[in-house]
Amino acid sequence: MEGLIFLIPIALFLGLLGLGAFLWSMRTGQYDDLDGDAYRALFEEDEMDKDGK
Repeated sequence: MEGLIFLIPIALFLGLLGLGAFLWSMRTGQYDDLDGDAYRALFEEDEMDKDGK
């Protein structure tokens, strides 16, 4: 039971830390271009330039 005194604040802190990291990533535009990364991973730069993307 005494371990809960330490574990609950640690769990709350880690949860808030994760929420803060998620909100930071949303504000800085990390999720704006989801398709662009897929094209860059699959196609070479030359093919992308020809298509105009």
